[in-house]
Amino acid sequence: MSNLPLFRDPWAKREAWRKSPVFSNRVMFRNLFPGFGIAVVAFTAYVIADNVYLSTQTQDASHH
Repeated sequence: MSNLPLFRDPWAKREAWRKSPVFSNRVMFRNLFPGFGIAVVAFTAYVIADNVYLSTQTQDASHH
């Protein structure tokens, strides 16, 4: 006899997508805010550049 179970689920193939790693909670949470990481890096770079630019501008204005 084969080692297959006696009763097989005829819908198992059609329900397999539910167990796909694409639909895991971790992946769903990661894709909740697409582009958020890039936006944080871009905003941080903007704030640092703005602070550096303004600090050099205020130092130049105070010397005059």
